[in-house]
Amino acid sequence: MASNTSKTARASVRAGQAGQGGALSVLGEFKYLIPLNGGKFAYVRNLTNGKTAHLRTDSEAFVEEIRVLAGAGHAAKIRAEINSLAASHPGDGWDATEKRLVDAGVFEG
Repeated sequence: MASNTSKTARASVRAGQAGQGGALSVLGEFKYLIPLNGGKFAYVRNLTNGKTAHLRTDSEAFVEEIRVLAGAGHAAKIRAEINSLAASHPGDGWDATEKRLVDAGVFEG
């Protein structure tokens, strides 16, 4: 009996079912930080709880949100993203933001 669904649709369903063991399957590039107002604020997208927080980048809440993500194994990706933001927007203070996170010990361990 012929199937009414396309080969691509069946492959997509299989891929979705394969990731149901608590693993996260993301197609494409996932951005953790969405810069706002010249780097003074950012949306922080949290994969662990599915929420997006609007935080001031020099606040303690921002540091703690990044600490949670780093503790969940996303430290290298977040740090690379901050470095990319610093390179593409040199006047927005992302280098200072990274230094503040490093000084707080967010990326250690």
